[in-house]
Amino acid sequence: MNGAAPRIDHAVTSGTFSLDGGTWDVDNNVWVIGDNHECVVIDAPHDVEAILAVVGERTVTAILLTHAHDDHIDAAAALAEATGAPTYLHPEDRMLWDRVHAEGPTEELADGDTIEVAGTVLNVLHTPGHSPGACCFHAPALGALFSGDTLFQGGPGATGRSFSDFDTIVDSITKKVLTLPLDTVVHTGHGDTTTIGAEAPNRQEWIDRGH
Repeated sequence: MNGAAPRIDHAVTSGTFSLDGGTWDVDNNVWVIGDNHECVVIDAPHDVEAILAVVGERTVTAILLTHAHDDHIDAAAALAEATGAPTYLHPEDRMLWDRVHAEGPTEELADGDTIEVAGTVLNVLHTPGHSPGACCFHAPALGALFSGDTLFQGGPGATGRSFSDFDTIVDSITKKVLTLPLDTVVHTGHGDTTTIGAEAPNRQEWIDRGH
């Protein structure tokens, strides 16, 4: 059966992010990659019904979590229950996951893993810095990187809170992200999409400003 060409669907959900005693209102991107029959969901923030609306009647084969800050995983258990899909998280973010959910994620992510959906391969890139277990997902055939909170339009993700480190995130972006083709579209965890080519020339500026 023809599932049509793989595509990227998108939703924005709203809620809060809490860490280190503070709480902030945030809008989160949800990315869904697949064809007409099956898909994977990248991050599960805030609103399971909004995510399921993007999924539609498709089978969810995996819930891929870029990291375990609560605004990216707070709907993960409900989404897993609704779809029967396994949740994937890098084990170095388990301490953040355990603050939100009583039961652990189903599967562990590791650098170099590959996940296939609808004939499209996603390569797992472990990119610590924003959090120890932060990961990006690179889909070469789609010319796309799903960067979570590792890289945004304008620079690296925040590193001013617990379990984060600026030098580490710059090293991750330099070695794992900026080495991708310049026309790679970067689908971020919050805010607007960018490209590797738009961000790469600014690396030294990020280092000089320190964030």
